[in-house]
Amino acid sequence: MRLKNIVAAAGAAASVLMSGIVLGTGPATADPGSGCPVLYTVAIPGTWETGKDETDPKPGMLAGVTDGLPGEVDYVSYAATAFPWEGDAYAQSRKEATDNARGLIQQFAGRCPGTKIAITGYSQGADAAGDLASEIGTGMGVVPPDRISAVALISDPERSPSDAQVGPPAPGAGAGGARAAGFGWVSDRVRTVCAIGDLYCSTEETDFVTRFAGFLTRVEPTPVGVWQGMLQVGPLVSQLMAQGGLPMLQAQLADGPDSEYAHQLEEFYGTGKHTSYGTYPVGGGQTAITWMHNYIAGSV
Repeated sequence: MRLKNIVAAAGAAASVLMSGIVLGTGPATADPGSGCPVLYTVAIPGTWETGKDETDPKPGMLAGVTDGLPGEVDYVSYAATAFPWEGDAYAQSRKEATDNARGLIQQFAGRCPGTKIAITGYSQGADAAGDLASEIGTGMGVVPPDRISAVALISDPERSPSDAQVGPPAPGAGAGGARAAGFGWVSDRVRTVCAIGDLYCSTEETDFVTRFAGFLTRVEPTPVGVWQGMLQVGPLVSQLMAQGGLPMLQAQLADGPDSEYAHQLEEFYGTGKHTSYGTYPVGGGQTAITWMHNYIAGSV
């Protein structure tokens, strides 16, 4: 998904669909005699890595994360689109991913009440996976927080500076801004990785073009959604005014090859940072992908 086109999808955003509160019942362990695995992993691919109603969703970037994990793995199929002319705008697509992943977890949890659950996602999939983890962690999910053993987010567009990062700490936050509710009772099990220079998950505070574009993708195209968006945009506008106001935004948006934003995008697309996680080093001889694999595998 190209950031320079994302403003064209400004009418798309969706709120996470919340379920009823589920209270924890203590640590859960799988019963070997029940036929249930010790771990169940739900993986959500990134934009354009899968499609709506696919019967065999492709793993994409997450292949190295899930390959060889203990237990069972389910990949989530969803639109995985970004722009209205593709059928579903980004927010609608992300909501579909969250809803479908939630459904998989709910169905599995009913069958195997003693199995621990891991959630992972890449890019738009990390956006959805993080939203789902946030629901569960704040007591609004389809399983209690103690069922979650690990949450592994790769290039999360809602990354918060306070999230536990793997590898070199990336500056700024996700292009869509941090989740207001955070991760609650699963915060200690959430790990996020963001390659330095990946604008999807590492947007500087003064990069108002990307921040406004990320915000606009989250505005639901309904009267209630627009009203909520107007309430949420206030702090962003206040920060912009404190940094110079509209002239600063206009300078970043200026047309031509010498504009600040043009140089930023040229560098971003030229480096391939957003697709580098298979080789991106995070220390200890591991890449981002192998680290996340080992983290999930070791969580049970």
